[in-house]
Amino acid sequence: MKITILSVGKIKEKYWNMALDEYGKRLSRYCRLEMIEVADEKTPDGASEALEHQIRQKEGKRLLDKIPGGAHVIALAIEGNMPDSVELSRKIERLGIHGTAHIVFIIGGSLGLDPEVLNRADEQISFSRMTFPHQMMRVILLEQIYRSYRIMNGEPYHK
Repeated sequence: MKITILSVGKIKEKYWNMALDEYGKRLSRYCRLEMIEVADEKTPDGASEALEHQIRQKEGKRLLDKIPGGAHVIALAIEGNMPDSVELSRKIERLGIHGTAHIVFIIGGSLGLDPEVLNRADEQISFSRMTFPHQMMRVILLEQIYRSYRIMNGEPYHK
C-alpha cells in the first residue's frame, strides 16, 4: 500500500525532520510512504474572517490539485471521528483488504482545511479536540501509522 501525507507548509526545524525521517525508515518495511508539502499562505495578525477564508481557499486548491485519483482521502480535522490506535489500524487494514492501494492523509495549515478539501475527503479523523502545530501533527500521524502496522502484524509495540 502507498500512504501519502499531504500537508500545508514546510518543516524547517531539524528535530521535526529527524523524527519524520525516523518514522519514514520504520514504515518502509510496511508501506510506500510519500510526503508532499504545498506552500502555505502568510496570515497577517488580525486578519479578517474574509481574508482567512481566502487563505484557506488558496491552500485548499493546492491540496486538491495534489490528490491522485482513486486514493482514499482522510482529512485530519478537529470535528472528525476520534479513533483509538487499534481502530485506526483496523481502518488501514480494512482499506487494504478491500482493494485500496493508496491512502492520502491531509493536514491543513494554521487556519485549518478549506470546506472543499473536507468535502473531497472520504472521511475525517481527529487526534484530539486540541490544536497542534502542523509540524508536530505530521510526526504524531506517522507514529500512529507505524503503530497501526505493528498492531496489524501482531508485533509488539509499547502502550
